[in-house]
Amino acid sequence: MIYYNDIAQALNDLSIQEKKAFYPRFFKTGKGEYAEGDEFIGVTVPDQRKVAKAFWKEIPLEELSLLLSSKIHEHRHCALLMLVAKYEKSKSEQEKQNLVDFYLQHLEFVNNWDLVDNSCYKILGKHCYDTQNDEILWTLSNSENMWHKRMAIVGTMYHIKQGYFELTKALVVNNLNHPHDLMHKANGWLLREMGNQNEEELITFLDVYYAQMPRTSLRYAIEKLDEPLRQDYLKGRR
Repeated sequence: MIYYNDIAQALNDLSIQEKKAFYPRFFKTGKGEYAEGDEFIGVTVPDQRKVAKAFWKEIPLEELSLLLSSKIHEHRHCALLMLVAKYEKSKSEQEKQNLVDFYLQHLEFVNNWDLVDNSCYKILGKHCYDTQNDEILWTLSNSENMWHKRMAIVGTMYHIKQGYFELTKALVVNNLNHPHDLMHKANGWLLREMGNQNEEELITFLDVYYAQMPRTSLRYAIEKLDEPLRQDYLKGRR
């Protein structure tokens, strides 16, 4: 069996001092910033993935819980990578439900954009799509917690990949004018992904909502459109 301390040591052995100094600035950990107080040891994501790949099978949920509740950012991220692996490799519906429940029980520790983006759609999004029940994502979208709201919209990435767009559009509208830039980026990003699958769906949506959208959301959403059409949206000519 693999224990929390085994993972912590494996990650610590991969620490890079330059990254340890850089990550707190990159992830906005200063006073009043969105990740205030988060701590880093300087392990790159590729190295975290190597650790997760090596140990996900053997670490039980009790030890994964300790890792996911750690004050160290890389511990939490690696824990989520292992949780995703467990979910994706599970062949039991009951085990998948247990892993979804585990994720929901630890939402307070999924508290930065990378933690959200690399885990939520692969677990919560897939679960909601497979069960044809979007209640979890709607509950998160209506939460007062910004990270929960981001989980909701990013969770629809799985739906988009399956060619289903209605939930993405509804959840974007639900938080269209949220005050935080991280939500503006997430909404625009998911709309862009929808457009990559079906440009007509994106254009139809934008024609209704583009004038109301924060500029950041709009710029993200229209990034892949032809330049004349991009300019029409940017200059309010649609």
